Amino acid sequence: MPSKIKKILVLNGSPKGERSSTLTATKAFVDGLAQETGACVEYIWINSLNIKPCLGCLSCWGKTPGECVIKNDDAKMIIDKIMECDVFIESYPLYFFGMPGTMKVFTDRMMPFMSTYEGQKAPVDGASFHGHRFEMGDKKFVIIASCAYTAADNVFDSLVTQYDAICGKGHYTAILCPQIKTLIELKMEERQERFLQKFYEAGVSFGKNGSLTDEEISNLKKPPFSEGTYKVLLNKFWEQERNGK
Repeated sequence: MPSKIKKILVLNGSPKGERSSTLTATKAFVDGLAQETGACVEYIWINSLNIKPCLGCLSCWGKTPGECVIKNDDAKMIIDKIMECDVFIESYPLYFFGMPGTMKVFTDRMMPFMSTYEGQKAPVDGASFHGHRFEMGDKKFVIIASCAYTAADNVFDSLVTQYDAICGKGHYTAILCPQIKTLIELKMEERQERFLQKFYEAGVSFGKNGSLTDEEISNLKKPPFSEGTYKVLLNKFWEQERNGK
């Protein structure tokens, strides 16, 4: 049966752009997904665009439902591409327990996607707090985020809470990974190749099944270094930083 996935859109939210360590893992996942589905892939570098902050005017919920009043920047272009794609992927590192600033600015501009708030209480069943204004069909949303912590447990909680409120639990795939920056920057080719192969295979699986199992996500979250080894690497890094190297 031909794949329903024809267009993959990747929004790189790292301030480092092409040099993003997170993007290295994302590209491995996307390569597997594109190989399996034959879909075309488009990358957008959010830091190179003009995205103005939300004005908080709530016009997109009232006067102009579903439309932002800001017309002279690039947010509408991205939103149009999101509506046209089959898989939307956000890729970025964790910054101070949340998404990078530019990524947050764009996320605020996605308020037109949400239904108007009319006084309802926050749901207790894991549903989106507001619900979505537009029909999304079989569109898939994937977040690939990395952190410099030893493990991913608890570190991403505030980020996940925000996405649960916006999307609803179970309505997106979160691949949350520790230690990627260290692995990529150390250029340990054999270890890096094994690590990225997991992401490639996960992309293939996502292309086949439209989702990842809990076991697959858990495998992607496994850190490339043991806790002891990672502490040694971090100590060496900070020593070099203090010595201006």
